[in-house]
Amino acid sequence: MNTKRNNIGGALLCILIFSKYTIEQNLTSPEKALDDNLQDSRSNFISITARYGYISEEHTVTTQDGYILTMFRIPKGKRCIGSVRQPPVLLMHGFLVNSDSWTDAGPLASLAYLLPDACYDLWIGNVRGTDYGRRHVRLDPDTDSEFWNHTSNEMGKYDIPAFIDYILNTTSSNQVIYMGYSQGARLLIIMCSETDYCSKVKLFIGMAPAVRLLYTRSIPLRLLVNFYKLILPLLTSPFELEVLPKGGFIQRLASYVCRDYAASATICKVVLDLIDSYDPLSVLTQTVRVLYGHTPAGSSARNIVFYSQNDAPTFNKYDYGAAKNLEIYGSAAPPLYALNRTTIPVVFLYGRNDYLVDPKDVMWLTTQLPNVLETYQVRSPTWNHLDFTYSQFIPLQIFPKINQYLLKYTNRVSLNKG
Repeated sequence: MNTKRNNIGGALLCILIFSKYTIEQNLTSPEKALDDNLQDSRSNFISITARYGYISEEHTVTTQDGYILTMFRIPKGKRCIGSVRQPPVLLMHGFLVNSDSWTDAGPLASLAYLLPDACYDLWIGNVRGTDYGRRHVRLDPDTDSEFWNHTSNEMGKYDIPAFIDYILNTTSSNQVIYMGYSQGARLLIIMCSETDYCSKVKLFIGMAPAVRLLYTRSIPLRLLVNFYKLILPLLTSPFELEVLPKGGFIQRLASYVCRDYAASATICKVVLDLIDSYDPLSVLTQTVRVLYGHTPAGSSARNIVFYSQNDAPTFNKYDYGAAKNLEIYGSAAPPLYALNRTTIPVVFLYGRNDYLVDPKDVMWLTTQLPNVLETYQVRSPTWNHLDFTYSQFIPLQIFPKINQYLLKYTNRVSLNKG
């Protein structure tokens, strides 16, 4: 393991987490996890899904600009009876997490299992900068700073089209269903603005879409993104430009404390409470102990800074400063993304208790897109941002609405595994 994969963001998060709360538990003897679920925190996607009887595939995708990304597929769930439904479904993770996050709620609640069990051909991608997206045809993420010169703009412009092309070529389908959570929803909108790939998507389901963040109430998020906005000009080396990597000090410490010490579960929940409006009845302690084994999963400092710029009334492209903006965009100010180019059918789901993507920002987004079928507020009044990935109530609170539209936009066909 590269010992340099520590970063400044780790120190900041330590201050945020532990300045408010004092650890009083006795952590001298770790409780070794015997439960199968806790083994998930030490495993990758293929191993996790296999543990519960799901056959998954690993695929390697290379983007137009040379990033080598890992995508996983569960072509059919173990509870699926009969043929699968097409077109395929592409599911994209949120900010600072990876594809493993879709398994953390366990086999009874995670979308990684619910979707293939409902007979959907499920593909789960990983963007550049995560541990599953840390390769390039010529750049080394540990020695080449250029590797980290990207934001969600490049993820939407290059990563998502590469995934879509790969899926269509493998399955001989003409379109995909796209499901994106948080940053994952943001990427589809960027893709539609910056490329001609929108027509290759039959339906877009966006969960807690992180586009405009004018009303975000998450203090740790604001502190993190603005901290990096302040220090970005000082960062030059790759280990400084890589933020909160999987396998870095903060992730390894959090995984060790939260997974191996049952007494520390309360503290680990407190961290979630600081980030979002955590509901202890929604996310099980078991899930909390598992998720820190996969989270955070890394991103670039420039991508973090991009989020600091979204605290604005509109959704603009990355602001490099007036001089460089003139060189890149031809104007001193960064241009707006063309939100009206997302012409495909859109369904949004959001929680009224979401502290990261405020409902007011979701409602604003619905007014900017021309073909929004429904903007659905999850019924639970405590539903928040993290619940879309980790809640034990996903099968009751959001899957019925998701399945309603998937059934409408898919058909049963014989599966071509490619």
